[in-house]
Amino acid sequence: MSGVEVITFGCRLNTYESEVMKGEAEKAGLNNAVLVNTCAVTGEAVRQARQAIRRVRRENPHARIIVTGCAAQTEADVFAAMPEVDAVLGNEEKLKATSYRALPDFGVSAEEKLRVNDIMSVRATAPQMIRHIDGHVRAFIQVQNGCDHRCTFCIIPYGRGNSRSVPMGAVVDQARQLAEAGYCEIVLTGVDATSYGADLPGQPSLGQLAKTLLKQIPDIKRLRLSSIDGIEADHHLFDLIADEARFMPHLHLSLQHGDDMILKRMKRRHSRADALDFVEKARALRPQMSFGADMIAGFPTETEEMFANAVRLAQEAEIAHLHVFPYSPRPGTPAARMPQLDRSAIKERAGRLRSAGQQLYQSHLDKMVGTEQVVLVENNGLAHTENFTLAAAPGLKPRSLLTVRITGHDGMHLAMQPVAKAA
Repeated sequence: MSGVEVITFGCRLNTYESEVMKGEAEKAGLNNAVLVNTCAVTGEAVRQARQAIRRVRRENPHARIIVTGCAAQTEADVFAAMPEVDAVLGNEEKLKATSYRALPDFGVSAEEKLRVNDIMSVRATAPQMIRHIDGHVRAFIQVQNGCDHRCTFCIIPYGRGNSRSVPMGAVVDQARQLAEAGYCEIVLTGVDATSYGADLPGQPSLGQLAKTLLKQIPDIKRLRLSSIDGIEADHHLFDLIADEARFMPHLHLSLQHGDDMILKRMKRRHSRADALDFVEKARALRPQMSFGADMIAGFPTETEEMFANAVRLAQEAEIAHLHVFPYSPRPGTPAARMPQLDRSAIKERAGRLRSAGQQLYQSHLDKMVGTEQVVLVENNGLAHTENFTLAAAPGLKPRSLLTVRITGHDGMHLAMQPVAKAA
């Protein structure tokens, strides 16, 4: 192989950062290298990264393999000990060309491979400018990094550091550049995006940032948020939901559970009632609003009744896009020291929660049949509606915005018929 290849695991923020990494590595003159941008959110994510690294080495015996990302930050020694790995960069180091210029030689010790500093010492998130997101028709922009909260199950703050925001002006400049490059839809990403602005002068909120982008950049046709914590939503965000057609009617919520005792043991800041109130208020302002959510099955001490409360919350909130995670103990987190459930019970409950999510998705698809929607055509023969539902779009031009009528679905994707030319 030649050049720089990037393998990305995990969230949309990692997708964005992978583009930055590739640009910085190429700027440094790196060649014949594979960068593996890892995720640490579950033990399974770490296992998949290790598996990918071994596969890459088999397929590219002479390439330089550089591992970075959240798992590399939190488990640096584990990756450095892998004979397939040539260097390990921390989450801050991976975004700098100087890191790629200072890589160790082949065949060094595990200790010499490490280029991972204390992420908690990082106090600012430098703006990163990219011109495109390879393979995507939607553009992601990092607006925030890190997290000040310490949920008992979560290792991510130790991989990302404390919360820090990208200055609003830099976000506007990046969004304008991407809109001018032809991206119809921009997605704002962060580890805890709704904490945006708390560390900036004047403390602007995520809702204020979104309002500013839409006001200053008329070329943005669709603006979307990647994931939010509903308890942090302010009136600016509700204004957008109510009044701004270019703000997409889909929100992905960090719910995690639906039982108040488990939420307390998770150290979440919302209650079951808070979650339902947020969903009800948002839907009242924008009836076509759909919701996604992350939920964990089998958290330590979870009883059958507590689990049932999680299922009922998903049903009562009508979560159309439910992401289910079987609880995975992460070393160093408080939840890992709590009384654990049997792995078979965790797996069984995750299966039941996924089944409930699939039923909710089918109901969501049914309700969309017969409606008129505007879709953004992707590169893979699919398209997304404004409320983030997948539709089959064979043969249609990527990046097209089309008005369509939904004629049915196959249980996975909507079927559609164009009723107007590209917007």
